[in-house]
Amino acid sequence: MRSPERAPSPAAPASRAQPAPRATDATWRGAAPPPLPRPGPLGWGLAAVRLVAVLLVLGPGVLLILQLRGIERLVAGPRRPVTGPWVQGVCRLTLWCLGIGWRRVGAPMRGPGAMVANHSSWLDILVLNAAAPLFFVSKAEVAGWPGINILTRVTNTHFVTRDPRLARQQAAEFAARTQAGHRLLFFPEGTSTDGRRVLPFKPTLFQAFLDPDLPAGLAIQPVSAAYAAPPGRDPAFYGWWGDMALGPHLLAVLAQPRQGHVTVTLHPPIPVAGHDRKSLAAAAEAAVRRAAPAA
Repeated sequence: MRSPERAPSPAAPASRAQPAPRATDATWRGAAPPPLPRPGPLGWGLAAVRLVAVLLVLGPGVLLILQLRGIERLVAGPRRPVTGPWVQGVCRLTLWCLGIGWRRVGAPMRGPGAMVANHSSWLDILVLNAAAPLFFVSKAEVAGWPGINILTRVTNTHFVTRDPRLARQQAAEFAARTQAGHRLLFFPEGTSTDGRRVLPFKPTLFQAFLDPDLPAGLAIQPVSAAYAAPPGRDPAFYGWWGDMALGPHLLAVLAQPRQGHVTVTLHPPIPVAGHDRKSLAAAAEAAVRRAAPAA
């Protein structure tokens, strides 16, 4: 959950300056991050007000989700007919508290399947959860990131370990969650970017969608998240990548007087039948590129 999967990124989340170095991660470093603006008195005031508002939304929202999920399990098993839409509402309200404009184009897929999206920022957690009920797929290290680990647990993120010896076991876990009706979202780029481009999708990820234990009629829905920076700011303002620390970037977003906006496009689902992993990756990447920013 860099959002959830960031790179070396499942679910995405690279060697980013987090609590502990991740030397084995592969992080996109194609451009130097722009210098973050220093908040003035107004910025600090805005940051404080917005942070309090966000905590007032997330705190009660998370507590209620935990209570509802206990009841939900008794009635609906692993499905989330109540807490899924509730998470959507909490994320949309959080974006409103941040002042970031948000809109969705297209509709969530119906039937069994998964989603794949481009990956730009920690904001993807809020932005994509606001678009549709889903579960992020993230690398296991994210489970220990302070702050973000709370969100990943509450949203029931699916953690994976990059170990070939566990490939079969993790494929079975993915199949079980898909059969249970969970809509898992992957970041096939393998890392986050500056939000101004889409990196090549890794075909190896798509092999999981070809597992014979998955439901018949499985489809993949491509999703594009296009961020527009605030007026006068660098186009990569909302991007979070490379060795950027979370705290300063979070402060810059909270302190921004006039925010930008993000458009989430849900493309038509791509049936898995008739594809191999390379053709499936190419089709999903082409769809995501159609509505994502071009550098």
